[in-house]
Amino acid sequence: MPSIGIWELVIILVIILLIFGPGKLPEVGKAIGKSLRSFKDAQKSVEKDIANAINDTEDPPEKTVPDNNGKSE
Repeated sequence: MPSIGIWELVIILVIILLIFGPGKLPEVGKAIGKSLRSFKDAQKSVEKDIANAINDTEDPPEKTVPDNNGKSE
């Protein structure tokens, strides 16, 4: 699987600069940063939920049944 080289990265950045212009780049960068942060938070939340679910299934609580010796009250 080929990796992105320095020249490919420069070409991508130039195209982005031409599309959005220099005035919009800080806003675009900020929006991308917020999106990535939100994605990471959601990913951590899902991982935490999965870990909790796994831990809950490994140690099921013991059910206690009251012993009334077959007598009804």
